[in-house]
Amino acid sequence: MKRYKVFDHTADLGLEIYGKDERELFSNAAFAIFDLTVDLHNVNASEVRSVSVRGSDREDLFVNYLREILYIFNGEGILLKEFSISEISSRHLVGEVRGEAFNPKRHIIKTEIKAVTYHQVEVEKNKGGWKARVIFDV
Repeated sequence: MKRYKVFDHTADLGLEIYGKDERELFSNAAFAIFDLTVDLHNVNASEVRSVSVRGSDREDLFVNYLREILYIFNGEGILLKEFSISEISSRHLVGEVRGEAFNPKRHIIKTEIKAVTYHQVEVEKNKGGWKARVIFDV
């Protein structure tokens, strides 16, 4: 199963993300952010961070998780590579992320993702697993 695909959206970046379950869906969404941002082959998984996020519903939780992931890079300068979810419900998530500090000598930014939006956000279970759509400001 593919992790994600990019879809056209005026002046922004749209992603459709897939997972066999909610944990994989959320992990694949976070992976997609950094896969589009940098060549992940050049990122080591040497630093570990715990993540705990709440939301009013599943879509809000999804957006808040991706905002937290994006903040770890934009606010703390950590490129992330590995994502795991240990607990998830429709309103709460606990997980762990791994990566390393951004080093301009080793890491070249391919796409700068500025923010996660609520515009057209969807998270749904289907016959094949889970699917989500999200749009980022770039």
